Parts: sequence; structure tokens; C-alpha cells
Amino acid sequence: MQKDIKVVLIDGYIDDPAALGVPPYISPMIRAVAGASADAGADVEYISVDMIRRGRKIPDADVSVVLSGNTVPGKYLRSMPMSLKELGSLVPKLRGWKLIGGSAASSPVAEMFDFAVKDDLAASLYDGMTGKEVNERYRTLDEWNRWMLLGADMVSQHQDFPHPLIVEIETYRGCHRYGSGGCSYCIEPLKGRPLMRPPGDILAEAEKLRSIGIRNIRVGGQTCIISYGSECDSAVPRPNPEALNELFRGLKSLDFSVLHVDNANPAVISSYPDESAEIIRTLSDCCTSGNVLALGLESADPVVFRENNLNSTSEQLMDAVRMINKIGGRRGETGLPALLPGINLICGLDGETEDTYRLNTEVLKKILDEGLMVRRINIRQVMPLRKEFGTKIKKQMFRSFKESVRSEIDQEMLKRMIPGGTVLKDVYMELHDGNTTFGRQIGTYPILVGVPYKLDLETSYDITVTDWGYRSITGISTPFDVNGMPMSAIEGLPGIGKKRAARIVMGRPYGSVDDLRGIIEDDAVFESLRGILSVSRRS
Repeated sequence: MQKDIKVVLIDGYIDDPAALGVPPYISPMIRAVAGASADAGADVEYISVDMIRRGRKIPDADVSVVLSGNTVPGKYLRSMPMSLKELGSLVPKLRGWKLIGGSAASSPVAEMFDFAVKDDLAASLYDGMTGKEVNERYRTLDEWNRWMLLGADMVSQHQDFPHPLIVEIETYRGCHRYGSGGCSYCIEPLKGRPLMRPPGDILAEAEKLRSIGIRNIRVGGQTCIISYGSECDSAVPRPNPEALNELFRGLKSLDFSVLHVDNANPAVISSYPDESAEIIRTLSDCCTSGNVLALGLESADPVVFRENNLNSTSEQLMDAVRMINKIGGRRGETGLPALLPGINLICGLDGETEDTYRLNTEVLKKILDEGLMVRRINIRQVMPLRKEFGTKIKKQMFRSFKESVRSEIDQEMLKRMIPGGTVLKDVYMELHDGNTTFGRQIGTYPILVGVPYKLDLETSYDITVTDWGYRSITGISTPFDVNGMPMSAIEGLPGIGKKRAARIVMGRPYGSVDDLRGIIEDDAVFESLRGILSVSRRS
């Protein structure tokens, strides 16, 4: 193709285990596509599906590229991936040569495109734009590093730039277990032997993003951050603390507001406790609090473990959970512990029986009984990306298991992890639902926070925790000025209600918080609120 062509990138958002791309995240894949286009001499314009939903017109282009599809079912607060219906209605509006990537490239709608790319959209696009045949291939390490720099400026076109946007940065691709085929459900082993990006190249990308104005990053896109920089000749590699220390000390020096990570292999942590402990200390020291190491147990059933060539045993998981709690359990500046484990469970794998759910529950209850904390328990049904699975999921059994975890495990974990009175810093408000305002801290797998009155959206508040749901918490903005807050907000205070709220409003202004004791007429309620309330000086 000739130079000086126009490429329009349509970000329909991707959401999969190796990359988050639904706002406030922007995926590394769409940035690589932008970099590949620039490398081929194109002028690049980025448009998200949310911009289209708000009426943005699709401009003329020589090449139109769509990235879309989620392989991990999720619940979203203010945005969601492009639906196949939306994708189908979009295609007639696209101009020029048309390509699609992401899991949507395997959908029936993909037949409407000139090329549906299933491996590496950036590499295939670059080949086509530079006069080569468009084949399925993965980018080289040189291309990877070059394209992430060339595509960095594109983030400024995202609707969430500069805040609350979170930019995903990749460290490596592939899986150390590629020789055995890896876990039966996962596509990462199909990418072959791990290809590691050196610390200097990752830091160069991070420095470029920081200079553009990015405040929040997540080091994702790898199967196990503990294994970063390790040798690739073992399915359970010995960790390389020096490489990870160089990377994260460098990232910390760039002074991002949020620096988080993602996946870790419990088998590696259990097999190499000394090296893993050193790495976990580095992550705990260098990253911002509220961080999560998502551990891939998938199933505690030994039969399911064997039939699906899974990653780790429940015993190895327990070793990892204990170590992460011991090192990362201290409370950090955001109000959350510095670094905690998450646990991934997948239902519907080969060999699953009713007993599988019992074994999964036993492991989770053991963690609870030992007084440990887990930041997030992710339960999902298997997606047949590599193969069809013989197990037919019994919907009632799956639903019952999920509900029991939410009610018996998750809520207790929330209470343990975020005790009443804890102040969560910088909760970004995103949605009104009636008189309730919902928001989240910016970061990896954020906890949903509900405030029982209206606050300004797209604004951050400190929130004091007052109650817990199964996977969310309720709180009030801090400081809470009794003299200035509306009655609807006062009514939302724990133990207050309409009648007491009315008395409080009628008695304003107050000279001190202690003046409220007689108005509330319940010492227990007053004492529970004393540290939360404040009074402004009003004439």
C-alpha cells in the first residue's frame, strides 16, 4: 500500500484473561495496532465504541480496523464490549480495506470483513500495509517494542484520558507450560515458548506513556508475573527476582498514581518460596495498595486437575495464599491491603462432578477459617476457545455454588479486608442509580462502592465504609459535614433513618459533633458515627 494513508481504529473493547480493555482500561492490543499503522506510514485515528454510541461519525478511511470481543464474561459498570448486533450495524459504515481482530474475528459477523485475524492483529495489518501477504503470525520482539512506542500517543484520544484511564502494559507472551499444551481451556500455550520483553524496553514504553500524561498503569498480559525474566526451559520455572526488581523499581520511580499487576502461578510460588517471597516483597513495596495477584487454581478437584492438565494443586494454592497474606497483608495508603491474592475458578471442565463443587468450597472455607484474606474470587464457566468440553454444566448446581460463595465467603472476606470505619481513598464516582451513587477506586478488579445519596460523577471522594454486600460495600463521603449535607444524605447514615434525619436537620447548625448525642438519642449509634461526622463553622 502507498504511504500517507488513513487508518481508522474502532475499539470495540476486548476482555480476556491476558488483557483488559473495557474502560477505564485500554488494551495493549489496540495500542500495538496503532503503532503498526504508524510504522507503515499511516495517519491513525482512534474511535471507541462508546464514542460511536454517543453519535460519533465514522470518518472516511483507506483502512478500517475493528478490535472487539470478550472471552471472559464480566459485569460492567458504565461501559461494555461491543455486541455482535452493534458490530453488524457498524460494518456497512466502514470504508476502505476492512480487518477485524479479537475474539469477534471468530464470529459470523467476521465474514463481512476482508480479513479476520485471530492471532496478532497488529502483525497482520502491518504486513498488508507494507505490501506483504496477510497471514496469521505473531510480531517479533523488535516489532513489539517499536510498535508500543509508536502507538503510545493514541491513548490521548481515549474518552477516559488522562483519568481514570488505566493502560495495560505487557511483559511477555506465551506460557512456560507450552510443551505440554498447558491448561486445556487456555489459548496462551498456543503462542509457544515465552517471549520476554527486557525491563529496559518495558520501562521505555512506560516513560513514554507517563510523558503523555498517563497516571495509571497495570502490568498485565502475562500468565505469571512471578515468572517474569525466568528461563523458559521449565514448566515451573525458577523465578528471577533481579529482573523483576529492575522492572518494578524503575516503574515506581516514574511516580504513577496506580501501579498494579495481574496473574501469578501458585505452583511457582509454592515450588520456589525464597525467590517468590523476594518478588512478592518487591511488588508489595513498589506497587500501589489494593493490588491483586490472581492465582489460577481453576479447580480443587484432583480428577479435573489431571484431565485438564491444570496449573496447580489446592495445596500449592494454600502455600501461595499464605505467603502473599504474610508479606502483602499490611494496609496501604488507599485504605486497602498492599497486595492480596485473588482466586480463579472455572466450572465445566472435563471430569467435573458434583463433588468438584464440594472440594472447591472446602478450599475457600479453609482459607476463611485460617484468618487469611482473598481480594477477589472469580467464578466463571469455561469458554470453549480451544476445544469442546464434555461436561454439561448443571445450571442450578453452578448457581447454588456461586451464591453460597458470595454469601458465605465473599461477604466475610470483605468485612475482614475492609473493616467498618476504614477510609477508602479516591473513589471515582461513575453512575447514579436513583439516589445512590456508585463508584470504584481506580485499579485492578476494583470493589464496587455505593453511597446512599447523590455525589458528583467523574469526581473522586474519600469514602468511609459503613456496610458490606456480597461483592460491594456501602459508605459515606468523608468528611461528612452534618451542617451542610442534605437530609437525603443524613438519612443514609447507619442507624439514622428518616425521623432522626429530620430532627438533625431541624437542629442545625451544630457547634460540635457532641451536640448530636442528644438529637440521635442512642449512644451506640452516636458512638459508631462519632469518628465519621464533622461540623462546619457556619454564621
